[in-house]
This record gives sequence, C-alpha cells and structure tokens, in this order.
Amino acid sequence: MSERLIYLPLGGAGEIGMNAYVYGYGRPGKERLIVVDLGVTFPDMEGSPGVDLIMADVAWLEENVERIEAVFITHAHEDHIGALPHLWPKLKKPIYARRFTARIGQMKLEEAGIASNDLHVVEPRPTVIEAGPFKVQFVPVSHSIPESSALVIDTPAGRIVHTGDFKLDGNPVVGEAFDPLLWHEIAHEGEGVKVLVCDSTNVFSPQPGRSEATLAGPLAEMIAAQTGMVVATTFASNVARLKTLAEAGRAAGRSVCLLGRAMKKMVTAAEETNVLTGFPGHVPAEQAVELPRQNLMLIVTGSQGERRAASAQLSRGKYLGLEMKEGDTFLFSSRTIPGNERGVIRIMNAFSEMGVEVIDDRGGLYHVSGHANRPDLEAVHDLLRPQILIPMHGEHRHMREHMKIALAKGIASEVATNGTMLDLTGPAPKVVEYIEAGRTYLDGTVLIGAMDGVVRDRIRMALNGHVLITVIIDEDDVPLGDAWVELMGLPETGRGGAAIADRIEDELAEFLERAPDKVIGNDDKMDEALRRIARQVTMEEIGKKPEVTVVVSRLMAD
Repeated sequence: MSERLIYLPLGGAGEIGMNAYVYGYGRPGKERLIVVDLGVTFPDMEGSPGVDLIMADVAWLEENVERIEAVFITHAHEDHIGALPHLWPKLKKPIYARRFTARIGQMKLEEAGIASNDLHVVEPRPTVIEAGPFKVQFVPVSHSIPESSALVIDTPAGRIVHTGDFKLDGNPVVGEAFDPLLWHEIAHEGEGVKVLVCDSTNVFSPQPGRSEATLAGPLAEMIAAQTGMVVATTFASNVARLKTLAEAGRAAGRSVCLLGRAMKKMVTAAEETNVLTGFPGHVPAEQAVELPRQNLMLIVTGSQGERRAASAQLSRGKYLGLEMKEGDTFLFSSRTIPGNERGVIRIMNAFSEMGVEVIDDRGGLYHVSGHANRPDLEAVHDLLRPQILIPMHGEHRHMREHMKIALAKGIASEVATNGTMLDLTGPAPKVVEYIEAGRTYLDGTVLIGAMDGVVRDRIRMALNGHVLITVIIDEDDVPLGDAWVELMGLPETGRGGAAIADRIEDELAEFLERAPDKVIGNDDKMDEALRRIARQVTMEEIGKKPEVTVVVSRLMAD
C-alpha cells in the first residue's frame, strides 16, 4: 500500500479558537505524525457554565501517541498555546517554538507544576527541524503578538505552508514585518508549494489590512485631548499595542501603570527575550494611587469583558485602590470577539453610569486586526501559487468563502472541519476518514469530556432547579417517619400559594403509606416513583420539571 500525506484538524476548523492540527506521512494507518498548536477557547454561561477553559479532545492522538514525532507551536496566543500544560502531559513529545513563544510555554508549564526538558527554542528559517519524514522551518510573519510564525513543512509528497495567524504588515511596531521576498523564495524553491493551509478569519473583510504603525498618531492625539484619568484596554498579548499606548500616555505627560497579571507577564516575557525594547517606564498601582488623575494613564486587561479582569473590576468599583470617576476616559483599543458582546456592553454601560467617556475602536481608528483581510489573502495565494488550498482558523462560513476564492482561481480546495481527515497526496484533497473530534473542558482543576454529562447536568439544574428527597427505611422495609424535601433554584411557593416543598412532602407521604413492599424494598423503583411525584407537583405548581436527587437510607439490623 502506497504512502500518503494527511491533514487532520482537531480544533480551529469550523471555529475561531482552540487550534490543534495534525499532519501525517506514511502508509495508511501507520503515518508518522506532527502536531501544530495546542490552543484553547473560552466558555460561555449558556453552553458551558462553570467551565474554565475548552480545548480539543486528543483521544485520537493518545491512541496513536507512538506515531507522534513532535509538537510545533506557531505563536503564543492562548488559542494556539493555552492547552499546552493540560494536553502535553498526555503526549509527552518534543515541543518546538521560537524564543518568546517558548518562554510563554515554559511559564505555563511551570505554573502547572510540570517539569519538562522537551521544550526546545528554535531559530527561524533557514534552521530546519527534522521530525520523522518532516522537515520543518519557522518563518516569521506579522501578527498581533511577537514572533508569530508560519511553518514550511517539507514532506516526501511535497511542500506544505501552514500560515498560522498572520497579516501583511510592513511596520508592526514590535516583531518582524511580513517579507514578500522571503515568501517569493519559499514559493519557488524545488517544486513549489503543494499545499497552503491558510488563516481564514478575515475573509469577509473587503479592504486591505492596515499596519499597526498607523495607530500611533490617532491614539496620541486622542489621549492628549483628555483632561481626567485615561484608561485603555487591549489584548494583553498585543505587545506592540501596549507599547504604542504607553508611548502615547508618556507623550501626553502621564505616568503609565499596567494593571492585570496577563499583561505584566507578556511584557516581562517580551523584554526577557529581547523582542520588546524601549518600553516606557511604568509605575506600580500603589504609586499610581497617589498621582493626580490628569497625570495618570492605566493600561488594563479585560478587553473582552472577562469578569475577573481589571476592566470589569474597575467597572464595579475600586481595584487596587484605583477607581473611575466622572470626567475620566475609558478606551477599548480592541475589537470585540463575536460571543463576547454582552460582557463588553455591560462594562461600557457601568462606566457610562459613572459619567466616564467610553471610546471604542471607532471603526478601526484605534485598533487594527492581526489577521489578513480578503485582498491580503488573495495576494498570498498569488504569491505562493499552491496546488491545493485548505482553509483553517475560521467558522464554517469563513472557510467555505475561502474555498470559493481558491476554486475561482483554479486552486483545488476542500473545507475540512474538526475531525475531517484529508489525503493531500494527489492533485486534489480527498476526505478519507472522520475522527471523533470532541471537546475537553477544564472544570476547576480537572479535565472532563464535553459529553461526560457533568456540564449537561449543570445546565439542567440551572434551567429547571433541583429537588433533594431523603427517605429513611428501617430494617423491616418500613418508612421511618416522613420523607423530607429540600429545594434549590426553585421558588418557595407555587401558583396555589402553598409551599412547594410541603406539597411534595404531602404527596410523598401518601405514596409511602400505600406503596407495596416490593416497591419499598427496591431502591430503583423507589427512586423512579419519588422522582416522578416531585416532578408532577412542581409541574402543576410552577410549570417546571426539576432535576431530582433521591436519597434512600436503609437501617440495617444489628
């Protein structure tokens, strides 16, 4: 049986976030594998209440762990590296990343108490990492975090370019500019690019992307015009934006204070790895409290409405002794990620009620995206001239639109959502297998499967409430006293005006008086009967069928 080249997304294909991709080469079912990125996405109260992080289910990788050669991390955004401390212990394969990304990865592993000598710092092209049948090069691209990289993956079946997240920016302020001459060279080496696996996030944005450097003037002008305290929020990982904001604050005669653990961690890592130099001096919170408001600028975490971040804390009152007041200005130098609108609007309204002037990105005046827009994507298609294009990093509609662009240019293409294995060996991609591609939840400190039922039960309780029924049965299978009932998440009284718990207890007492011995003596039958009675009563009283837990305690004879 001949060897083949395969591509398998486990996350990031059909969604924006949770990136995890697999490439393989070899005989079918025996391919040697590499993994690209291990990222997370974030939960919401509707679909995953109480969950801390969501990441790809790597059960298929665990089943084939002996075939894995290495893990490659393209950059240090959470949706590409955030699952490293949670999923890497299941794989325990060498990790390769550039210096800044590796530093962030190392910090994550250390925080999780994981000691590893398998994290390797890699220099960019022309350095080549050999991993089984793969020869991998990190190629600098511009993005909204330092040292972002595409991967050039050479295989016996041809060259793959995995773009990671990128934009075409000739002056990204921090980090490397996109170098078209370098990519022209990559496109024309050997037999050229067989497969381009490409970021699809901004495929619906019709205008060419703008450089990070274009924000310096508008931000400096806006900040200089304010009279009260100025607070700005952006993505903590956007080190270039942090520098631009800090420089604008200092130019306006303000002391700058960074608030938020993630932001301080990113700046520290960027300075330690020398990707960030000349960052303006900043003062700690305890010193900022003593400064006149008109001479202070805060740069804070929480641009996406996160409840525990500094922005949300300030919207609820004091944070580290600092508070917003009428006449202050709060700037969102960011774009709200779809799904986060509610949290962001809550913060905006809270500040508005305080008399704070809230400024958003004003249609791009104070924010630019880190992803390539449609004209930029097409420019990369034309530059690399791949035989096959596989859209990634996008919702299904993004990937489908990207595929249509490729097909219109005569480039073979296919939409492969999470779990869809493609054979890339021939002139066009072919779907060859579907893998179960679920999700893994970090729930507190424990990893659980999305289909384990834990979160499903939590949602049911949130929607319908909970009833706890306790019954004591003596050694002769006779109920000892009445059953008692406790309610959670349900009103105390129903439409009849009586206490719901009392009504349930009355119905249960009647049942227990007439229940036959074969029911009283059987826990399963007792559970079913008592559960049914509780739901009938609550349905009559409040129109809901709650979750019911029945506890039958049996006394044993001496």
